[in-house]
Amino acid sequence: MKFNSVLESLKTYEAGKPIELVVREYGVDPKDIIKLASNENPYGASPKVTAKIQELSKNMFMYPDDSMYELKEALANKYSVASNNIIIGSGSDQVIEFCVHAKCGEDSKVIMSKTTFAMYEIYAKQTGATILKTPDDEHNIEQFKKLYEENGADVIFLCLPNNPLGECLSKEEVYAFLRQVDENTLVIVDGAYQEYASYKDAKKQIQPSDLIHTFPNTIYLGTFSKAYSLGGMRVGYGIGHPEMIKTLHKLRPPFNITTLSLAAAIEALKDEAFVQECIAKNFEEMKQYEAYAKSNNIEYIPSYTNFITYKLPLEYISAQVAQALLEKGIIIRDLTSYGLNAIRITIGRADQNQKVLNALDEVLNSLKTAKVYD
Repeated sequence: MKFNSVLESLKTYEAGKPIELVVREYGVDPKDIIKLASNENPYGASPKVTAKIQELSKNMFMYPDDSMYELKEALANKYSVASNNIIIGSGSDQVIEFCVHAKCGEDSKVIMSKTTFAMYEIYAKQTGATILKTPDDEHNIEQFKKLYEENGADVIFLCLPNNPLGECLSKEEVYAFLRQVDENTLVIVDGAYQEYASYKDAKKQIQPSDLIHTFPNTIYLGTFSKAYSLGGMRVGYGIGHPEMIKTLHKLRPPFNITTLSLAAAIEALKDEAFVQECIAKNFEEMKQYEAYAKSNNIEYIPSYTNFITYKLPLEYISAQVAQALLEKGIIIRDLTSYGLNAIRITIGRADQNQKVLNALDEVLNSLKTAKVYD
């Protein structure tokens, strides 16, 4: 059977390894496994969310409210926009898919950073679009500007902060660039980790209402999977100009969010104190990882997210380090697939982080010893 030829060179997205796989393949007791590979909030969902889900579980036989009125109103109030500025997706990556398929075809050009969220490239290649990447791994706004001036683009992706590396452009840099972008170029500002960046440095904060009113050719993406602890519920959203949102709705399938997912997101928005507490703990715990890197001469990328990226010294191979940790029941992300000798570690709870750093110390020492005897 023949399929669309653009799929032949398309790589499948590599998700973080699940706990069940480690139990099955390495015989580790589930209670001893620490999963810090997918940037989930280790503190779990707000108790208010849990209570609401238990209350509504008896209604699972019913279709959800496809207008998503209550969630849109809650987001509109939070961000000082109108409900017709908002589209809801099954994770923000579904909104990315809507955007790319609405804008791109075989003759399209899409600009992104060399190392960024893999789904940008996957969705763009599904349309047959040409991918243009900046030379540097981290976001460099001058390189974005140069690529755009030389080639133009139908879509530009800015991941603020950037996954999987953790760096973040300032609002000033972003706005200066956007002023030079043609109104027919769609700029997708992915704010999946904006709650973390805004907390750490106000200069990094992108306000969706200001963004879309200043630049009608932009769309802001947010998610409930990270700071709001609802990764398993799959709820994301896009905020943009009403006409843009109206067009994207033509691509949205009916009932793309479940009844329980909608309820969970609505309740999560009501407990901002819980979210802020989780974010504060995140950056407090991150200090351990920064201190470890400095004391062991490991380069790390200053992070504005809930994870940290270690660029390993040449005497170590990131795939070997990640595998050795996996066999100890610790799941992190190896960045070999991005062409980097690096590992990404989600910041866990205090008890988890100490165990991870102790295990990492053992792994690095054992690999160093093994090389001596080779």
